[in-house]
Amino acid sequence: MSSGLYRSTNADPGRGGPEPDGATLISVGPGGQPVVESTAPPSERPAAMPDPAVQEPQEGGSAATNSAVMALGSLVSRGTGFLRTLVLAAALGGSLVGNAYTTAQIFPGMVYEFLLGGILTSVLVPVLVRRRKSDPDRGQAYAQRLLSLAVLALAVATLVAMAAAPLLTLLYSSDRTTEEFRDLVTLLSYLMLPMIFFTGLSALVSALLNTRGHFAAPMWAPILNNLVVIATLGTYIAIFGARIIEPGEMTPGRIVLLGGGTLLGVVVQAAGLVPALRKVGFRWRWRFDFRQLGLAELGRLGVWMFCYVAVSQLGLVVVFNLLNRAGDEDEAGPLIYNNVFLLLMMAHGIIAVSVITALMPRMSSAAADGRYSDMAVDLARGTRTVTAVLAPIAVCYAVLATPVSFSLFRYGAFDTEAADATAVVLLAAAVALVPFAVSQLFTFGFYALPDTRTPALINIPVVALRILVQIGLFVALSVQFAAAGLMIGNGVSYLAAAVLSAWLLRRRVGRIGFGGIMVTFGKVALAAGGAALAGWLVVTLLPGGDTPSQPLAILQLLVGGAAVGLVYLGLAVLLRIREIVDVLAMVRRRLGR
Repeated sequence: MSSGLYRSTNADPGRGGPEPDGATLISVGPGGQPVVESTAPPSERPAAMPDPAVQEPQEGGSAATNSAVMALGSLVSRGTGFLRTLVLAAALGGSLVGNAYTTAQIFPGMVYEFLLGGILTSVLVPVLVRRRKSDPDRGQAYAQRLLSLAVLALAVATLVAMAAAPLLTLLYSSDRTTEEFRDLVTLLSYLMLPMIFFTGLSALVSALLNTRGHFAAPMWAPILNNLVVIATLGTYIAIFGARIIEPGEMTPGRIVLLGGGTLLGVVVQAAGLVPALRKVGFRWRWRFDFRQLGLAELGRLGVWMFCYVAVSQLGLVVVFNLLNRAGDEDEAGPLIYNNVFLLLMMAHGIIAVSVITALMPRMSSAAADGRYSDMAVDLARGTRTVTAVLAPIAVCYAVLATPVSFSLFRYGAFDTEAADATAVVLLAAAVALVPFAVSQLFTFGFYALPDTRTPALINIPVVALRILVQIGLFVALSVQFAAAGLMIGNGVSYLAAAVLSAWLLRRRVGRIGFGGIMVTFGKVALAAGGAALAGWLVVTLLPGGDTPSQPLAILQLLVGGAAVGLVYLGLAVLLRIREIVDVLAMVRRRLGR
């Protein structure tokens, strides 16, 4: 029910889970473990968490210690992932070469998601946890069989995908793209598609470590990936310069450095997990008695998640095809759209995912005990909280779209025109932030029941609506606003997903308190409107205009952001928006200590 790209396209304009180190979409598996879907390749995502309902006591340290390690790792991961995105934009710009790189980068993520992504977090992690608790050898043999089968399957899938690289290029590029563009995408794909193997291996090893109470390595390994790619892009700039070039000017050296460096990042990430695997006592050896895995049971458990992924990937194909059509005419294409989606998912990951993660164990426990009224209370509380806290961020994205784009992205080959195009897409994306977070909260509610079937079925009409709206807006709008129209299509589909999910959840858990939710929505809208007016006035009065220099863009962002935040907080207190008042009271108590 989500939508985005893979790193940053760790996403797709279809599905969503914890943030990759750049951006992510979020959904969850049964029991509440997050399913990462980012706008970054899955290789860069933090590991999935085990099902809290079945997780055994953590062997790698106390819960507080593990939480601290994961929080710090997530923060550094997001920071390095964002830096990676900035360096990528500076190196390649927002034109055809950057679009080709972004398109090629999505292929490994797409194949990985089909094979393992949703199935790993929603099916395999809980099964690994239960086997570790129930088997005499604590799940050692089962994990060895699973890893053996996965290595073979991933190797075959990688070879097949590489053979099909030209077909993937045709599928994701438009019929208007030049032969040089398609050739560049295909060549980069040959270098990046082996990421499928190492991504899958890294995800499985991370799952094995998590189920054994070891969380540090899976949280920090993606940072190695980011650092390698940042170094690769830095080397590219040092050798070839940061300037816009055409696809036909991409020499073999440029292609090998970009594609090979991106692949090397995933290899280093996977290799970085091996010492931790030995540390927890896991020894891998080949086992080919795959019947002992209970493949029929795994298939039954995973079929609905596979359906969810398949439908979402269809939406991703449409988005990339339309974005490449826009990119062919030198307008905002995959790279710019992906950068904006990263900003959207960073806000969602920092705020909404924190709220949802805190509520998931409570909702899972309430559902298991049949206390559906308690679960409904948590859903209502979560809806009000994410709306109240994300609203000022959405206002900043809308009112400060230009200073955000110019201060963050206008470096190197990412010129003024690309920054202007980014601002337009960010303005449209602002309207999608709150609906996305609410729809994801309700999706988590279904998985807490646990129910993977209903979200998969909801995803079918939601993605169909998204595709219809996006194609309609693409046809109706000029190509200059095509990427913004795709973002609006995302927002419409998120809103539809939230409404449909809420209606179906009400039939399962009872009233969710829509009266209180609507009252909060009204107060938040008033506070957000006042904050938006204040921010707009400040930016209008400050020097710089619509094309500010770097220092003036930063000034507009800082002063305008402060105005939005202070006015929103003041109005929230005046209107007695409980969720904001409670947060302020908590901060005052902690400062008082």
